[in-house]
Amino acid sequence: MSGHSKWSNIKHKKEKTDAQKAKVFTKIGKEITIAVKEGGADPVSNSKLRDLIAKAKANNVPNDNIERTIKKAAGAENVNYEEITYEGYGPSGVAVIVETTTDNRNRTAGNVRAYFSKYHGNLGQSGCVGFMFDDRGLIIISNEDGDIDEDKLMECALEAGASDFSADEDLFEIYTEPDDVYAVSEAVEAAGYKIESAEKTKIPQTTVELTNEDDIKFMGLLIEKLEDDDDVMNVYHNWENAE
Repeated sequence: MSGHSKWSNIKHKKEKTDAQKAKVFTKIGKEITIAVKEGGADPVSNSKLRDLIAKAKANNVPNDNIERTIKKAAGAENVNYEEITYEGYGPSGVAVIVETTTDNRNRTAGNVRAYFSKYHGNLGQSGCVGFMFDDRGLIIISNEDGDIDEDKLMECALEAGASDFSADEDLFEIYTEPDDVYAVSEAVEAAGYKIESAEKTKIPQTTVELTNEDDIKFMGLLIEKLEDDDDVMNVYHNWENAE
């Protein structure tokens, strides 16, 4: 099977700090708010909301948090979020895609542009790097105890509709078509496996390896600053040697 592991591990450092967890909750809360505003508060008729509830659960967001967010979004008139994607280059031409959700387009655009220029990158035109990535669903299952039978899990995942599978020491990665990710993760979970995370992601078709120490330092800082920004939902890139 394919070896996507190198990059996806960047996103799945096991020890998520409490601050990072809180941030994940905040970000999913924003996504839920948008989905409710667009399609209503009933997950039965709002498939986007249904997917986000599954994503929230996969990220261990407590149920009452989820319900509170939906209620609040259904009653809120004043907050208008828009989703804007920025594309650009890090040091040495590393491709970077930044998905944001913002109630203030100017603030977000200014911040994102500032991070790129400060860390030796530059913001490009929309579409400048997007074609270098494939949209996929990614489900992570931890095998820290080493007691999962790889063949059994793979068979279960493929039967549930997964398109690809990769094993990496203490974790398994299941790849799906983007819209199938929550259905597959629910099926795998129903078979008794514990899901670490399930989400739509972008996988780079080719990667860039950085050898220059400064490039490595600045690329790391660029990702860190982008991920720390409250308006930024997701950062995707094709830097190969990130740990």
